[in-house]
Amino acid sequence: MRPIDFLLRSARRHPAKTAISGPEGEISYAELLARTEALAAAFQALVPDARGRIAICAGNHIAHVVALFATLLAGRIWVPLNPRAGQAELSRIVEFTEAALLVTEAGLEDKVAGTQARRIGYVPQDAAHAAQRGNGKPGELDELDELGALIAEYRGRQPAAVRHDLGETQAIKFTGGTTGAPKGVMQSYRAWNTTIVSIMQAMRLDEHERYLAVASITHGTSTFLLPVLGCGGTVLLPTSTRPRDVLDQLEHDRVTAVFMPPTLIYSLLEDETARGRDWSALRHFVYAAAPMRRDKILEAQQVFGHVETGYGQTEAPAIISYMPVDDLLDARNLDSVGRAALMTEIAIMDTAGRLLPTGETGEVVVRGDLVMSGYWKQPEKTAETFHDGWLRTGDGGYLDERGFLFLKDRVRDMIITGGFNVYPTDVENALGKHPAVYDCAVIGVDDAKWGEAVHAAVQLRAGEQATGDELIAWVRARLDPVKTPKAVHFFEQLPRTANGKVSKKDARADIVRRMEPMQSTQPPHIDIPT
Repeated sequence: MRPIDFLLRSARRHPAKTAISGPEGEISYAELLARTEALAAAFQALVPDARGRIAICAGNHIAHVVALFATLLAGRIWVPLNPRAGQAELSRIVEFTEAALLVTEAGLEDKVAGTQARRIGYVPQDAAHAAQRGNGKPGELDELDELGALIAEYRGRQPAAVRHDLGETQAIKFTGGTTGAPKGVMQSYRAWNTTIVSIMQAMRLDEHERYLAVASITHGTSTFLLPVLGCGGTVLLPTSTRPRDVLDQLEHDRVTAVFMPPTLIYSLLEDETARGRDWSALRHFVYAAAPMRRDKILEAQQVFGHVETGYGQTEAPAIISYMPVDDLLDARNLDSVGRAALMTEIAIMDTAGRLLPTGETGEVVVRGDLVMSGYWKQPEKTAETFHDGWLRTGDGGYLDERGFLFLKDRVRDMIITGGFNVYPTDVENALGKHPAVYDCAVIGVDDAKWGEAVHAAVQLRAGEQATGDELIAWVRARLDPVKTPKAVHFFEQLPRTANGKVSKKDARADIVRRMEPMQSTQPPHIDIPT
């Protein structure tokens, strides 16, 4: 079975049901299938290589979803391009993967300027514009667009049947690049099938799901599309990503499931209208893609109710582990990311490659059909990432006696100060409880005395004030002195990656630049008792 077969099966079972609803209007499963088949036939004609790469750079639109599914049905390899990333990075990805075709949303052409791939553009339309185009039906693709023209030309044609081995590559997804140059992760048909089935099982999805795809389709949201549609549910595309608009859509459209990174959840919680709304339809309020502070989890539970989380990475997508609602209500599990998913094994490994017993902290390792095939054109990096069949995630953590996984930051983010190990999330959880702190990141900075010194990058809430000394004292009152920041650095906006995660690499570089003129002045510090 191919990943796209989950959609094909639902289209046969629920032809008249709404598959996707968005600013362009609504389309049924039958119409989604018709467009997907037409465009898949077109893609096969334009990219005759059965293993050709098709890159897509676009926002969350119906046309984007159709182009993605057409790529899968055509048997070609999908290369997603985050439209928030820079031109140099996106152009490098297109050239590095030797993409034969490039689908771009109007206005994003400059993001991939100078690449050799053939381009197919489209213009996103809202329902009002779409009704004036084509056959006059809201939701129809604008046939003046190249993508819409291809669908019109090939409508009614069936793509050639393609059945690749399950070990073949379905997608090449690039890592976020928070710790270096992005790497192209080869995700196989088998890995995609495992992801789909694991999400269906963990979330107990059914035909009543109304999933809001508010996060980018090029990243985490894409992993939820086929599980939801494969169950006969409906995918809702956002009318806007402004916090108030997201809240309005969640409530008005009776959304049952949504995935968001913590940064977006924080902005929703800041909106005074979040409280007192009707969240009775919401069954799966999922945070993932980055750690979420304990105080924010508790606040989200109070506001939205059904909070869940999962743990994954591009190399093992979306669902290495999962934490359903009831488990997250247990106070013991607030710092956990749940238990291993249905078809995945988790263990903890030390630096010598030995598996560690329950309760000991080391590197989280994973094996099973969820795991990537390797890095595109980087066999050395691939070899470094695997050990005895286990994928080394780069994340620190431990398993408790119940099988719950607790993460302790990226291995490389752990701070060794004065011979002690400090995990930044411990400090961030304490610092984040201060009423003036909106978000924070704790990093290690080279220090002549301590080896590394604990520093905090802080973004305050709008209209709030706090001093560095005040925040240092706040942490020291809650943690032992070794974990207390030596200095606090204030940011109007914390630097973030194109995926919305706080970029500790950029925060560290900014802090080091700030400190350079002050080398003769010691930053404030608190001595560690001997």
